[in-house]
Amino acid sequence: MLVVSAEVSKALSADQPVVALESTLISHGLPFPKNLELALQIENDIRAGGCIPATIAVLNGQIHVGLSTDQIEFLATGKDILKLNASDVALCASQKKTGATTVAGTMLCAHLAGIRFFATGGIGGVHRGAEQSFDISQDLTAFRQYPVAVVTAGAKSLLDLPKTLEVLETYGVPVIGYQTQEFPSFWSRSSGLPLTWRIDTPQEMALMARTHWQSGQASGLVIANPIPQEFEIPASDIETALQTALADASAAGLRGKPVTPYLLGRLRALLPATASSNIELIRHNARTGAAIAQAYYKG
Repeated sequence: MLVVSAEVSKALSADQPVVALESTLISHGLPFPKNLELALQIENDIRAGGCIPATIAVLNGQIHVGLSTDQIEFLATGKDILKLNASDVALCASQKKTGATTVAGTMLCAHLAGIRFFATGGIGGVHRGAEQSFDISQDLTAFRQYPVAVVTAGAKSLLDLPKTLEVLETYGVPVIGYQTQEFPSFWSRSSGLPLTWRIDTPQEMALMARTHWQSGQASGLVIANPIPQEFEIPASDIETALQTALADASAAGLRGKPVTPYLLGRLRALLPATASSNIELIRHNARTGAAIAQAYYKG
């Protein structure tokens, strides 16, 4: 069921740094050809950082860790590709189907392959109104289950960020600010939510990750890496646009799963700069992930 590419397998066997990448970004994130261009660009960013990229997906019932350019292009152009949380991966494989992995699904597959580091855009979390809907992302459960360090620009402010941090704390998942003392909110560098732990160098971060796992902890880590300042969108602008999008969603009678993609679409329409900010923060996370993975395997 698990197919690890020759390049990734060789690196893991030689104890060389590998950084995992999700595939939902390719099949459900951006339109073609931007999705293909970005997928290949972040792989190049990781290679430039001295690491091997391992984009992950389920293809025809097999978990592939490390994709070829042809396979990435298939995901970028394919139709009816499933979106796989951790709970969906085995089901998709058993049915010989194809799907792109979310943060949670990628963490599961990275763990199966023995990969410690993963760079993504933003993590899922507790949705606004979860006290009624109980809508909480599987990403948070995955952090409790899989010992993978995830470099992320925080979580989108359309989520309930205070509750998201509370759940991570309950699950015993460290949230570490990378060159910041505040939890970033994806497009914005700040959220107003302070973090206990701040780390400023890849070497310090690598040491913290190693010590965390050597101490017997089985959880992952959230490495909160703010979007570069020149690409951020002020939190007040995001919140204003989000309130408009929420009102539109309510007027349309949307509930449950359709709400999030609708809100993201409306935010893109109301704030076109979010599209370019998305790309820059993902690339920034890839570069940061490569630097930390390098330091981890050199140490």
